[in-house]
Amino acid sequence: MDARDEALLGRAVELAERGRRRVSPNPVVGAVITRDGRTLGEGWHAQVGGPHAEVAAIAACGDQDLTGATIYVSLEPCCHQGRTPPCTEAILAAGLGRVVVAAEDPSSKASGRGLGILRDEGVDVAQAAADSAVGRRARLQNQPFRKHARTGLPWVMMKTATSLDGRLATHAGDSRWISSGPSRDLAHQWRAEVDAVVVGIGTALADDPQLTARVPDVPRQPRRVVFDSEARLPLDGRLVASVDEAPVTVIASRAATRSATDALRASGVEVIVVTGQNEHSRVRSALAELGQRDVTSLMLEGGSHLAGAFFDAGEIDELRLFVAPLLLGGRQAPGLIGGEGVERIADAARPVELTREAVGDDLLTIARLKEW
Repeated sequence: MDARDEALLGRAVELAERGRRRVSPNPVVGAVITRDGRTLGEGWHAQVGGPHAEVAAIAACGDQDLTGATIYVSLEPCCHQGRTPPCTEAILAAGLGRVVVAAEDPSSKASGRGLGILRDEGVDVAQAAADSAVGRRARLQNQPFRKHARTGLPWVMMKTATSLDGRLATHAGDSRWISSGPSRDLAHQWRAEVDAVVVGIGTALADDPQLTARVPDVPRQPRRVVFDSEARLPLDGRLVASVDEAPVTVIASRAATRSATDALRASGVEVIVVTGQNEHSRVRSALAELGQRDVTSLMLEGGSHLAGAFFDAGEIDELRLFVAPLLLGGRQAPGLIGGEGVERIADAARPVELTREAVGDDLLTIARLKEW
């Protein structure tokens, strides 16, 4: 691979972003077809069930002869029959002579098989190095797909806002609004990009939230998930009232009564009863259940108690923290993450990447804790 190859792979990664919000549980993918330094066609995966990026790029070339041309793809082409036929077949049928990919597909149906099929058919195949800039960009843009493919669990992004002294709310429980308007607007954009938004029953009871993404051009609202061990979610609350607009799932335990779970189900709420010896084992059980329902990404918006359970379970992949220019004080004011935590500083979770930027009056810190 040379600099031109990397630049065209970068273009494929850019095109892939056009499918954001529209293709989950599939990955976002972009493709560019070139010959002799000239771009013949571009494409991206635009919606679930629609043409994949490779097929879209081939179609964009019209009736041009593609024999021997090169296709640049942000993710390894699929080689299995899913909602659409295998992309490897489309590449071979078009007569493309070279395939350059930015990242491998880690799912069990792929994992190099597509590239192997193409090589066996005489196609020249190249892949960006895992530690290259474009290879890492391609992997990072599909973290939910990659984690779900490898573990069956959703990728978890924790979003929260604190004061300068690390409080989520005052000692009296008032938390509206710690973050600025621009920060809340950005959080709504993030909601539109994930498959589910998660809170605890304490937040649901205190705030009666809707948990929808209030931004334009949202093809589908995220699933609203409430960790509610006793199934106490009010039937007359805004979540249950809007169940026809976006699904609501309650994660209950065996402590919930049959009458409570039956009433929620009768109102259109999905109830999942999970088991486990402690809170963090129940978190893993709940994530496995959500993963089976094609939830590949979720935004955790609960308070310190639920955040602590996810942290102790080792299931926070990324933290997005707004720090507002406020001081709240108070011994009883809740902090960022509860739970058991670590005993020694040496055991602390450390980000593999850390970025900071100003958003309105707040400072946004994004801490990537894991890469898939």
